[in-house]
Amino acid sequence: MRLRERLRYWFDGTMDRGTPALIGWLGLASLALIGLVATLVVLLDGDDTAANGGWLGVAWMSLLRTLDPGTMGGDTGRPVFLVLMLAVTLGGIFIVSALIGVLTTGLNHRIERLRKGRSRLVESGHTIVLGWSEQIFTVVEELVEANQSERRSCVVVLADQDKVAMEDQLRARVPDTGRTRVICRSGNPLHRADLELVSPDTSKSIMVLPPSGPDADTQVIKTLLVLNHRSWRGDRPHVVAAVQDSGNLAAARLAAGSHGLVIDADDIAVRLIVQSHRQAGISTVCNELLSFFGNEIYIRPEPELTGSTYGELLGRYALGVPIGIHTADGRILVNPEMSTVLGTGDRVIVIAEDDLLIERARSVPPVTEQAIASVSDRARAAERTLLIGWNSRVPRIVALLDSFSAPGTELDIAAPPAPDGEPRTLEGEFPHLVVGHKRCDPTNRRSLEALEPGEYQHILVLSDEESDPEQADNRTLVTLLHLRDIEERLGDPYSIVTEMNDDSNREVAQVTKADDFIVSSKLISLMLTQLTENRHLYEVLIDLFDPAGSEVYLKPAARYLLPGAEADFATVIEAARRQGETAIGYRLGRHRDEPPTYGVRLNPPRTAPLCLGEEDHVVVLAEDA
Repeated sequence: MRLRERLRYWFDGTMDRGTPALIGWLGLASLALIGLVATLVVLLDGDDTAANGGWLGVAWMSLLRTLDPGTMGGDTGRPVFLVLMLAVTLGGIFIVSALIGVLTTGLNHRIERLRKGRSRLVESGHTIVLGWSEQIFTVVEELVEANQSERRSCVVVLADQDKVAMEDQLRARVPDTGRTRVICRSGNPLHRADLELVSPDTSKSIMVLPPSGPDADTQVIKTLLVLNHRSWRGDRPHVVAAVQDSGNLAAARLAAGSHGLVIDADDIAVRLIVQSHRQAGISTVCNELLSFFGNEIYIRPEPELTGSTYGELLGRYALGVPIGIHTADGRILVNPEMSTVLGTGDRVIVIAEDDLLIERARSVPPVTEQAIASVSDRARAAERTLLIGWNSRVPRIVALLDSFSAPGTELDIAAPPAPDGEPRTLEGEFPHLVVGHKRCDPTNRRSLEALEPGEYQHILVLSDEESDPEQADNRTLVTLLHLRDIEERLGDPYSIVTEMNDDSNREVAQVTKADDFIVSSKLISLMLTQLTENRHLYEVLIDLFDPAGSEVYLKPAARYLLPGAEADFATVIEAARRQGETAIGYRLGRHRDEPPTYGVRLNPPRTAPLCLGEEDHVVVLAEDA
């Protein structure tokens, strides 16, 4: 009995090895059946054995009958021979049927495993995206565009999602991937074993995509720790990530180590909101500069221009606009002093549609002097701004507004009460702002009218982070419709800048004719993608968003050209240069509500005729407004 149990245990163990073991047993059963039948024929029917070539011939006949039952239809011989051939045929039917079933089951299991996305990737030079959120579609679309000139490129997404579901969503949202292959794998980026599925050792870059939810930063930090402390073979790829809470930035950078770049999404969102409240159209400019569609930022060596001043560089390009200098010692100078000299080893920072399209001018284009406006220094005037809504960024928004505002500027914060019923107030002192607090239901028409929005020059509408992002955008849309209708009834225009969560809602919100929409999640996705492809742009992008240096401004065209005067963009560049600024484009007021550019044109032709009016603006890099 003990021997029987051991044999059964051994048999069960072999069966647990899967499809190959089952096929092996069926093969042994086939050989045993064939051998047994051939032996019985030899022992019981010598004549038919001799007629069919002996034991080997009978065995061959038996094999054919196990594989094809129809073969026995032509058998002749004695009854014993025919009965044995019938037996081997019936046994063959059973074995072959079982074999087909085993093969079908094994194949289905294999296909199911492939569909689960658990097979190891064999790629090199690929880009890895860890995590899944609504931002993934923007990221993949941008990476596809960035790799258009590559003969073969690959983007791999690893997320704790169903592989087939991820692929279906990506196909629906990003149908055309060109030469770029997009591969999905199911796994948790926090588990090292799952991380090995996407071959991180042979990748060129890794992006840690911030997930949605309150624990987003915690997951990003742990993923960075896993990446930083794994054993790497060969050169380590550079890693980029973003945190939503500025308080987690230091921990995330420590977790990322020297090979990782971590950006502060919350801080960038605050800066964009503050810059946009008086500079409508900033988000469109930033979208283009951060996207691989349209104009991008390049850093290129120009040894032939060594010794030229920055002011002279502005007139040396026929295609592409210089915006700064990357010095040989690693410093980034965006819109430096016009007398700054391009030294040996320095590189020029240029805005262009493609690095292959950057072209230097054969000669400095002529300037239309009579079209250049003479502008005297204008002191910043005190204004009134209304901030509607409340979220965790309000204290930082107000603090940054204070640094940009003229003394005596009024800021009224109109927000619903806190969940506990207490009014929302802001503590602290602000040297330049006079801060007031009002109670308001942003979606209630009467509540908005009671604020007397016609008394303000600028209105900021913030997204409610205590609600679902989609629901928050819906509430914002209702608020915008009320504000725009109130403005039309008053006939007293004010600028409206609003914060939204989903870029797809921006197109719907165009009916409100708001001056600008800040979709910080998309801008962060674009910035992460840029840094994934070129980490050296980090210092340039951070400098552009730093209030301490030169930033992007949309200033009235009348500061540079006489309204209605015939000129060209080369003249605009010269007019801005004389004011210590770098002109990179313009915005036509009559097209401000027309997507996708909303009237913004960056890096336009230098010598094409250009006529700007009172409603138009010039996009410049400057230290202040």
